[in-house]
Amino acid sequence: MEAKNHTEFSEFLLLSLSDDPDMQPLLFGLFLSMYLVTVFGNLLIILAVSSDAHLHTPMYFFLSNLSFVDICFTSTTVPKMIVDILAHSRVISYGGCLTQMSLALLFVCVDDMLLTVMAYDRFVAICHPLHYTVIMKPRHCALLVLMSWCVISLATLVHLLLTMRLTFSIGTEIPHFFCDLPQLLKVTSSDTFINDIYLYVSTVLLGVFPVTGILFSYSKIVSSLMRMMSSTASKYKAFSTCGSHLCVVCLFYGTGLGVYLSSAVTPSSQSSAIASMIYTVVTPLLNPFIYSLRNKDMKMALGRLLSRAAS
Repeated sequence: MEAKNHTEFSEFLLLSLSDDPDMQPLLFGLFLSMYLVTVFGNLLIILAVSSDAHLHTPMYFFLSNLSFVDICFTSTTVPKMIVDILAHSRVISYGGCLTQMSLALLFVCVDDMLLTVMAYDRFVAICHPLHYTVIMKPRHCALLVLMSWCVISLATLVHLLLTMRLTFSIGTEIPHFFCDLPQLLKVTSSDTFINDIYLYVSTVLLGVFPVTGILFSYSKIVSSLMRMMSSTASKYKAFSTCGSHLCVVCLFYGTGLGVYLSSAVTPSSQSSAIASMIYTVVTPLLNPFIYSLRNKDMKMALGRLLSRAAS
């Protein structure tokens, strides 16, 4: 088969989760319902934060941005999969594949940065409460989010440019349900040394360092709370404000780590796709429930929002 590079006629074939015709209606209904719940749940959080003055604080500002990114992230992969199941097609164009790869990288890395910024916000609120309003001004919060988008966009652009120089054969099968960068590097016929080096470096800078920052922030938070002479109720309230964020952090990094561990232990493409499904679909789905069920202020804001909508 003739190799093509940088051509609009190139196509890829994505892995199907199941080739069983009887499973297709079930998969279609399952992923459509999960997608709708994800979008609706995260949209509710955005509307609640924007419409309730009690939630106009840095913590909820970052939360609304996280919900927006989760909507974008799941919208990058799930609708295409749903359409493929409905149309009985696994084809994605060269341009569509690179676009999907770039957007998935962009949103998952911004998600990572926002979780880090949220950990920093909790660190300042608990460890330096007297300086909180000065450090976490609305302008500073907006600047942190903007810087996250700019840095990740630049890093993603480099990934895209490096991928565009690779050569692929028409009809190459990608052993995944979406165009994941590591999987693309496996199926190319070009030398991927530069791509691999940049992937490792960017993973360390945009993955390991943020995790280190989160762990450092929470180690300081726990240490500060243990030294406090306040009541047990006050300590519990302080821990509670961090509980939702910690759950999301564990879910995000736990499922992400599970994807790579499962790929290393069982190199089966089907196993890797199923593990990635948890990472890309289930995590954005559960985030709204974690924040709404564990957060009293959010539950009250959602109640007021729904009551206004019903009246």
